[in-house]
Amino acid sequence: MVNPLKRFAVWRFVDNGVAASRFVARRFAAFPMAAFVALPGSASAAEQFGGGPHEWQLNLPPGATIVAKQLNVFNDQLLVIMTVIALFVLGLMAYTTVRFRRGANPNPSRTTHNTLIEVIWTAVPVLILVAIAIPSFRILYYADRAEKPDLTVKVTGHQWYWSYELPDQRVEDYLSNLVPDDKISGDQIRLLSVDYPLVVPVDTTIQVLITGADVIHSWLVAPLGVQKSAVPGRLNETWMRVENEGTYYGQCTQICGDRHGYMPIEVIAVSKDKFTRWVDLVQHSTAKDKMRDANEKVLGMDYSWMDKPSKTAGSDAAGSSASPESRLAVSR
Repeated sequence: MVNPLKRFAVWRFVDNGVAASRFVARRFAAFPMAAFVALPGSASAAEQFGGGPHEWQLNLPPGATIVAKQLNVFNDQLLVIMTVIALFVLGLMAYTTVRFRRGANPNPSRTTHNTLIEVIWTAVPVLILVAIAIPSFRILYYADRAEKPDLTVKVTGHQWYWSYELPDQRVEDYLSNLVPDDKISGDQIRLLSVDYPLVVPVDTTIQVLITGADVIHSWLVAPLGVQKSAVPGRLNETWMRVENEGTYYGQCTQICGDRHGYMPIEVIAVSKDKFTRWVDLVQHSTAKDKMRDANEKVLGMDYSWMDKPSKTAGSDAAGSSASPESRLAVSR
């Protein structure tokens, strides 16, 4: 079944990060710097979805939603436009430096006005800004909110961790904290991996409601094309529709205190069937820590690190040693 939301898409040609780079390179082939848009390092990174940053990765992370793909293409187009403008200005300055130097032009002109040139250098920048503004506003309004979402996620920012709630699935608020440095193991990534990530299904239109519990935070997951401020007393809205299964990382991008850099975001996108099994186990598990039980049995996550004492100073402040009951406590 064709996704009805795709009729609102601005660029339907985007299939993945590689296709986006190739399109930009073809469209702006006349520009000298267009070849830099599709660098080999960027292409190899775009073949992988999720998993965090990669060695020698260039450009933005490959988009896993249609909004992220549109943003990546728009970013590449702006890079080409800025490069052409910079080269033009540099060439113009070099030409005037050589052409009108004292040796080549001993009697300088006293001309102070030229109507045609003044019209051109006023009209051309305006036209460039209009050409940039049109696709910019299209993406901005397209990414604003979802029509008829299939699922709702409530995100709350705290000092210094996140909490998630899935009201439609009756999954109450659960806390998501940074994994301490001395407990990083397996595929976990320092300063990005969390104990209890947000779990969402693929191919599902997800409404994301974001708010703050204390100070202003910002929920940013670049591969999903989502970024909204978490403001106390205010409920901001955005949406996403993840197309590829995988693990996607983000961070708080609003300075919110001394541990601002230690409240990462981890989103795991799974199949609809696996998501249904995960929700069912969270609701009906008899384990003391229901979230851990569901993540271990359905997602295959390893929580053996939780059973070891932490050696990291300040781990309690990060919430890593909080009890299962406090992690699943409802914060309303």
